[in-house]
Amino acid sequence: MTIARPLAFIDLAAQQNRIIDRITENIRKVLAHGQYILGPEVAELEERLARYVGVNHAVTCSSGTDALLMVLLAKGVGPGDAILTTPFTFIATAEVVHLLGATPVFVDIDRQTYNLSPEALQDTLVHFGQTRQTAGLRPRGIMAVDLFGQPADYDRINALARDWGLFVLEDAAQSFGATYHGRRAGALADAAATSFFPAKPLGCYGDGGAVFTNDSDLAAILKSIRNHGQGTDRYDHVRLGLNGRLDTIQAAVLLAKLEIFDQEVAARQKAAWRYREGLKDVVEVPYLAPGCSSVWAQFSVESEVRAAIMTRLGKAGVPTAIYYPKPLHLQEVFRGLGHQAGDFPASEAAASRIFSLPMHPYLEKSEQERIISIIREAVAEFRQTGNN
Repeated sequence: MTIARPLAFIDLAAQQNRIIDRITENIRKVLAHGQYILGPEVAELEERLARYVGVNHAVTCSSGTDALLMVLLAKGVGPGDAILTTPFTFIATAEVVHLLGATPVFVDIDRQTYNLSPEALQDTLVHFGQTRQTAGLRPRGIMAVDLFGQPADYDRINALARDWGLFVLEDAAQSFGATYHGRRAGALADAAATSFFPAKPLGCYGDGGAVFTNDSDLAAILKSIRNHGQGTDRYDHVRLGLNGRLDTIQAAVLLAKLEIFDQEVAARQKAAWRYREGLKDVVEVPYLAPGCSSVWAQFSVESEVRAAIMTRLGKAGVPTAIYYPKPLHLQEVFRGLGHQAGDFPASEAAASRIFSLPMHPYLEKSEQERIISIIREAVAEFRQTGNN
């Protein structure tokens, strides 16, 4: 079976066609005033983002990675500090911890949501300092990741953090637009970082990111850090910082996209529902925790015959991806932490079975029906033959 036209994993072209006039007009305004760094569109975007999320402050920056790094810098994280986080995520989450000389202490995931397991987090905190990995370290913070678009269990994570005197950083790179018990992603911890990488639910045309917080003092420090630690003027530097500003043209693009964002989230919800209904009896479809909504940054399923399904889809012109084939504790860059296969079984099990299907607001019903049909055929053939 083949698909009639090339199918995009994430269709940015369809989105651009819809709002090209608004994007062009916004960029034309930037070209006219010429304030390419921290121009008026940046301030406007920050105000609209903060209002959307429901926090007092949004501080934009040059990437989602820098958003995470800026918060850790603002918190004074450094050598001897431990940041507890998940190994089932993109490298940036733990990368920023290591860059500051601190140590990522991995905590396994909840097998249903793929997010940081509160039970595993509690066990890690209780036994902190009793293993070779954590000897000599002091726990400073928890970095939870809202994987694939669904927020982690922040009520339980924040409660544990309070008990242990830790801060919580929400890695909302994939969850901007999702909700948790009536609150939006980005407003669920002491601070939250998101990414505007083009493939994200709200993406610009390059790199970009933002930090959300209700803490006015933290917001002021973040604005300083993103601009070389600037104080009262551009040649007054009060702390070490980054060249971490969001370009004005990227802010102009995001302002145009933000106008249709809620409509796109609704379309993602419909697409996810079609997938779930059509595939729930042949693969493991995503689980939504009670009280949560996902923005479906990816639609990831699991199967013991992943290779056979992906091969069949590829031959039919359907792109797929695996997020993430190798958990962070098994990556070469973190060999020094002393982990080995089997240390985080939930993360490793997910990595061995998971794969993602095309997901975006412009996915047509007929395209999804074709994808579902191909997967069902592949699974039926495996069940009949008993091999992949």
